[in-house]
Amino acid sequence: MTFPGQFFERTGGGRFELRHAGGGYDGLAALVTPVSSGLDLAVVSTREGFDALEADWNDLFARAGRSAQLFQAFNWNWHWANHFIGDGRGRLRLRVVTGRHHGRLVMVWPLVMERRAGLRVLAWMGEPVSQYGDVLAEDGPAQLEMLREGWRFVATTLRPDLARLNKTRADSVVAPLLAELGAISTQQLEAPYLDLASAPTFEQYAERYPSKARKNRRRLARRLEEQGASEFCELAEGPDASRIAGQAIEIKRIWLKEKGLVSPALNDARTMAFFQAAAADTQRPAKIRVAVLMCGGAVAAVEIGFACRDRMAIHIMAYDLAFDKAAAGILLLEHMIETSLASGVAVYDLMAPGDGYKKEWADGTMRVDDFAVPMTVLGSIFARAYLAFARPCLKAAVAKIPLSTRRALSGRLAKAVLIFGGV
Repeated sequence: MTFPGQFFERTGGGRFELRHAGGGYDGLAALVTPVSSGLDLAVVSTREGFDALEADWNDLFARAGRSAQLFQAFNWNWHWANHFIGDGRGRLRLRVVTGRHHGRLVMVWPLVMERRAGLRVLAWMGEPVSQYGDVLAEDGPAQLEMLREGWRFVATTLRPDLARLNKTRADSVVAPLLAELGAISTQQLEAPYLDLASAPTFEQYAERYPSKARKNRRRLARRLEEQGASEFCELAEGPDASRIAGQAIEIKRIWLKEKGLVSPALNDARTMAFFQAAAADTQRPAKIRVAVLMCGGAVAAVEIGFACRDRMAIHIMAYDLAFDKAAAGILLLEHMIETSLASGVAVYDLMAPGDGYKKEWADGTMRVDDFAVPMTVLGSIFARAYLAFARPCLKAAVAKIPLSTRRALSGRLAKAVLIFGGV
């Protein structure tokens, strides 16, 4: 990616950096100008250093965190680091960039570095379980200038070949900076949401849905009762929530296999371990909420959601195929919308992708992009040739494989997807 009057030129160490036609090396921070803000920037690269940020990070989130930044909360990332960073001997390396003003933490870039296809790739903390990536930064007129200075520091200090900033919302704090940088969008998704604040009661809110749909859900509820007595249950953090969270992922894996779909994230043993640990922990709660629809003593459907301020974000929705005809998942979703509205939730976030059934419930959608910001020639080639072109083609090819074949190959397909960097 270049801008008018810029070109890549070889520098020491065999790297390529962006140079202005007028002279001077500036990395891809060419659009960034330093500010005399007294901002002290640093990189936290150890687990001990990350853990030491806990109090300051939580204080910054309390002051400046948005409800859509639930995946930038310290506790969430602490649990993630336990399972995906581990002892630090894996391919991921912590590269959390902090900004302090007179000693007070005012900005956090939650980042990791990994080697991929021989490239140094910078990414948001949290993959594959986090659904939105962003920078935590204090609000105010200087916020964008602070982000620019942070980006200059990232580019010149960490020196990646590529920044791959997946799942970035259009309304994120970092979005204006990425627009300035001309970040390449390699995938565009939609995150459907329900505006529960638009109605005082569920009965009034439900009037926006066709009467035929409401009648059909009542019919499905009767069909479910024919299979056994049904019961709704909601669980906060604790051993029961942990156990049901594990069941939810198992149910989802079975459902995906039956549909011939591939999810490397759910096939990763660390994902289940993460959700079970987060659901169990009352000391560093991730604000997890596990909702269950029981039928005849069996788990018919499960939702794993996370609360942040006035938002409830639904991460995993799963139902047992034995209750498919009764649409147990839909019945649980309706119940959770009703109870969420009654408890003061303003936004019921179904998150990306924008599947058809989600849009049937939603009041609107939020665009979510996978962004790539190349820093070197090799990074640019990888971003354009693979991420923006070959990867979407691979996804399309997988989707065209007959269902019976996909079912038979689901395990091998998941491994192939992981090898090629994730479909």
